[in-house]
Amino acid sequence: MGALIIFLIIIGVLFLAAVAIYNGLVVLRNRCDNAWSQVDVQLKRRYDLIPNLVETVKGYAKHESGVFQNVTEARAKAIAVDTVKDQGAAETQLTGALKSLFAVAEAYPDLKANQNFLMLQEELAGTEGKIAYARQFYNDQVMQFNQKQQVFPSNVVAGIFHFQTKEYFVIEEPAAKEPVKVSF
Repeated sequence: MGALIIFLIIIGVLFLAAVAIYNGLVVLRNRCDNAWSQVDVQLKRRYDLIPNLVETVKGYAKHESGVFQNVTEARAKAIAVDTVKDQGAAETQLTGALKSLFAVAEAYPDLKANQNFLMLQEELAGTEGKIAYARQFYNDQVMQFNQKQQVFPSNVVAGIFHFQTKEYFVIEEPAAKEPVKVSF
């Protein structure tokens, strides 16, 4: 009789531990989803600013149509992607296109002094900072969620309930990885 009670207590404790682990995984998964929605909000804000910026620059640099087309196409691709990995690749392409647009703007002193352009540029820079923060927060949540799924005994519960790992949101910045060139 005593062995049965001990056995039932052990089963009860194991059940409660499994429930706690499952709930912890659900909480982390929801945090990842919430963090991604925050990234998505900032990306949408960025996408909304880009057409205004392009139109402002177009007024000054009519013969730079290739740059405008690249920005427009990169924006369209970034809006249309479905996965986190594809979003990172699309954002890398869009960032490169925007750098080209700002390089064109540098060649036009009147444009650089235009209040509308300066305001849009400042808003876009602020949004880029918010995207970077949201991306970091999302990746931190993904790391916690994926880590929880990989450690024992959480990995057992995660496997039973088919929890899937999340992808990190990576934007390649090739210029940042190259060594700085200094010449005298």
